[in-house]
Amino acid sequence: MPDESLLEAAKRAGIALDAPCGGNGTCGKCRVRVLEGSVKGGQPRHITPQEFADGWRLACESCAETDVTVLVPETAGAWQHRIRVTGKDGIRESAIFNELLGELKAMGNTSDSGLEMVRVELDAPSIDNPMADRERLLQKLDGQWGMAPQGITLYALRKLPSALRQADFSAYCVLRRQAESCTVLDVFPGGEHTAPVIAGLAIDIGTTTVSALLVDLLSGEVLASGSAGNGQIRYGADVISRIIESAKPPLGGSPAGLERLRQAITDECLVPLINGLCETAAIPGEQIYRAVIAANTTMTHLFMGVDPAWLRLEPYIPAFFESGLLNGAAPGLPLHPDAELAIAPAIGSYVGGDITAGVFASMLFKKQEISLLIDLGTNGELVLGNDEFMMSCACSAGPAFEGGDISCGMRATDGAIEACTVDMATMEPQLTVIGPAGQKPLGLCGSGLIDLIGELFRCGIVNAKGKFIKEGKRIRRDEWGGAAYIVVFADESANGKADDREISLGESDIDNFIRAKGAIFSAIQTLLASLDFDVSMIENVYVAGGIGSGINMRQAIRIGMLPNLPLDKYRYIGNSSLHGAYSMLVSREAAAAVEKIGRGMTYIELSTHPGYMDELVAACFLPHTNGTLFENIE
Repeated sequence: MPDESLLEAAKRAGIALDAPCGGNGTCGKCRVRVLEGSVKGGQPRHITPQEFADGWRLACESCAETDVTVLVPETAGAWQHRIRVTGKDGIRESAIFNELLGELKAMGNTSDSGLEMVRVELDAPSIDNPMADRERLLQKLDGQWGMAPQGITLYALRKLPSALRQADFSAYCVLRRQAESCTVLDVFPGGEHTAPVIAGLAIDIGTTTVSALLVDLLSGEVLASGSAGNGQIRYGADVISRIIESAKPPLGGSPAGLERLRQAITDECLVPLINGLCETAAIPGEQIYRAVIAANTTMTHLFMGVDPAWLRLEPYIPAFFESGLLNGAAPGLPLHPDAELAIAPAIGSYVGGDITAGVFASMLFKKQEISLLIDLGTNGELVLGNDEFMMSCACSAGPAFEGGDISCGMRATDGAIEACTVDMATMEPQLTVIGPAGQKPLGLCGSGLIDLIGELFRCGIVNAKGKFIKEGKRIRRDEWGGAAYIVVFADESANGKADDREISLGESDIDNFIRAKGAIFSAIQTLLASLDFDVSMIENVYVAGGIGSGINMRQAIRIGMLPNLPLDKYRYIGNSSLHGAYSMLVSREAAAAVEKIGRGMTYIELSTHPGYMDELVAACFLPHTNGTLFENIE
């Protein structure tokens, strides 16, 4: 199409290109190489003169003048293809997850999802006993089990005649209980046949990453787990960009913006992810009878195809906080046609069900001492409280914690540097890279970024403004006066022959990160001030978010991202949203508790809160303009 950027053309073609800035030309992630043909567009600041001469362009700033052949490097689609998948054994061995299971057992509801399976033995029909199959089954359930069945779904009814006759009128029935009654959702042959799995699905829809657990609802066992990139990210890394995109008209034969975004999360992400989990567990999607989704408010609106326009307009009103129980197959998910879908309730326009689910997973709502939950992501969400009160707020941290707006940033996938130290004398780094032994680094994920900036500041390589003040072989300066620290030289990285670049962290990257960490710390300070609390009153700090295998809390304090509290008060709890969704899936009591959490929490809108901007400006230094807040840090 005339004047259509290569990025827009890639979107129409369904080609994965990372564009956290939404195509504004500021992130430099959508690098492609023109092999044949001609494109128009000047040299962007993210492309060196040599790279430009070799055909490298930013897809968002280049338009085809002729037919072109374009090479899309593997790194441009890494957000979708390299998201790390955690095996079910990894979930089972998680100390945090096992602690949550212990809490659920204490509640007495580790497998009370409202679904159960019974085996029935029916009398075979005859000339003297010609009762229909449906009535024969319901009568048996009522007489033997006392469940007062309300009926049988059409899906189960279609399977019933064959299932009964395959096993001499013995059958397994999947039931959904309501008080003293039940509905027959599915039937399977009984007799010598193996009992079927009654599966459920817990999903965390993050702005950047989607994670899911496939669960046996009778035992609570995790059958499979996995993650994938949120397909919406090519429309922008933050929720505001996507809300704006949702209002756009149809584009080149594709549907309007809201439907494009709905398809990006459902058809491109959730459907393949669910199918992959089912393949791993060797069960069909039709045996998933219940699903729970935890997500921020914008993501739930876009997933359900509900217009989110008013989320970003004062007074910031969502279409819904609670959705009630829905039909899980209606949004296009490959589940049982009568599956039940529950969505964790939201609290405000920018504090959603991922936080109510996360509060449950942290058990903050049951503790007497004052605790703080911090969920690090594109949106930074915070909850402060105990068993008597809970206050929440959200800040726009941007995508830096998940690799966006950072030239060498990436998700927490194979090849990501997740931890590092720097020798003060030699300035040489020691790196920990995600992946199998011998994995070469590709870039920095959030936890590695926190470590590296903390180390550069500790070693005096950068000053409080994030400017380089030392020289050495790892310090590279350009003709415009900018400087960068070379983390990995080009010949040692795994970027590949098609995109053979060093991994370096520049001053603009540090500046972007300082703004992100400043948003988190200023939100904490504002939340405390709104209650006239002091930071010393906090007894527990739970840090959540999928930004690596963990966070070096000392480094996070050193750079002024987290309050200067004793380290033993901090705990990294990983994907608390997914753990909370799992709890809601396997326990109706947990689901009711999450709803109660949502209704009982107070939401503060920081954008209209007096003093927040002053706090933000003060926090945009390493570690802070008020040095007394970060004294005596080793």
